[in-house]
Amino acid sequence: MTNFTYPLHSLKEGRWFKLICGASFQHLPAVRNLTLAYTLAGADCIDVAADPAVIAAAQEGLRTAACLSAEAKRRGFGFHSLPWLMVSLNDGEDPHFRKAEFNATECPSECPRPCEKVCPAGAIVFDRSNDDFSGVIDRLCYGCGRCLPICPSQLIFTRSYVSTPDAIAPLVLSTGVDALEIHTQVGRDRDFERLWKAISPWINQLKLIAISCPDGEKLIDYLWALYDLMKPVPSTLIWQTDGRPMSGDIGMGTTHAAVKLGQKVLSADLPGYVQLAGGTNSHTATKLRSMGLLNHSQNSPSANFQNYIAGIAYGSYARVLLSPILEQLEKIPVLSCGTGVSPVPSPDTVQPMRLEEEPELLWQAVALANSLVSQIKSP
Repeated sequence: MTNFTYPLHSLKEGRWFKLICGASFQHLPAVRNLTLAYTLAGADCIDVAADPAVIAAAQEGLRTAACLSAEAKRRGFGFHSLPWLMVSLNDGEDPHFRKAEFNATECPSECPRPCEKVCPAGAIVFDRSNDDFSGVIDRLCYGCGRCLPICPSQLIFTRSYVSTPDAIAPLVLSTGVDALEIHTQVGRDRDFERLWKAISPWINQLKLIAISCPDGEKLIDYLWALYDLMKPVPSTLIWQTDGRPMSGDIGMGTTHAAVKLGQKVLSADLPGYVQLAGGTNSHTATKLRSMGLLNHSQNSPSANFQNYIAGIAYGSYARVLLSPILEQLEKIPVLSCGTGVSPVPSPDTVQPMRLEEEPELLWQAVALANSLVSQIKSP
């Protein structure tokens, strides 16, 4: 685990920035390069799927960022220390833990394929030139569900899964994870309690626990019940208010839902920090600042953090922001073996390009990431 305490200072000062790679997002090169760019831009936390390969990809991005940190500082970016690495799990069915599926052979030939156009991750494709594939690219899908209602033939369905404590414990013990996020929903008291008891032997090894919950009837009562169940909480605690899950890239309206839910939880005076998620985008920090909900009093350590939103987590918006650069990077062929450069590389010899191997693209990506990170970091 990392030994840096700067992320905790960010929480206390109301400057906490979290990148959500996605609980179901398993495109390893993208996870690695997103982690690298947002780390150099000053992110405090990187949230990834609870999958060993995904965790390893993020950690490789963190190691590379450490090697480039001096250059990032020289260029004026916000890097201070390595962010905390977080993994997510759920106590029941949750939209963050699902994948879309359909059989492309059943699609009518005359279908205009709106699913392909609406997918923000580029996970739905037809007749890809490299391998003649049609359907959902599993590793790219993060479960936003936008394709479900738009399919004219209603052929798309979802496959959901629930993380098991037995699978999570080894990750916490052996892979260097700093933080854990539990996705829950109002009314799942018993499911949460069962999960909490299962993971409690390893909670003391973590720097932070986050509880993510969407709005619902009697939400505040439910969150207080969870707090009583967890007491005494050995780690720093965040209440993540999930306004409109996986919708930050849609538009300004999603920010209103995120802020409204954040206000609701903040007013409950729950012990711990309140951090927004779900529908967050370039409008979120501006909206919070205009409402006086951001505390940027670095010189006032006695300020009561419970009066302010402590941070913002960005998911789909943050990923889409960098997607043009990452897509450009993926088009650059790299040969993994052989004694010379083949004029026409075969699919078996092409490997994903690392972002730092194209310095111009790297610093373009960091600048874009910094344009988002700086919104909450700046006074």
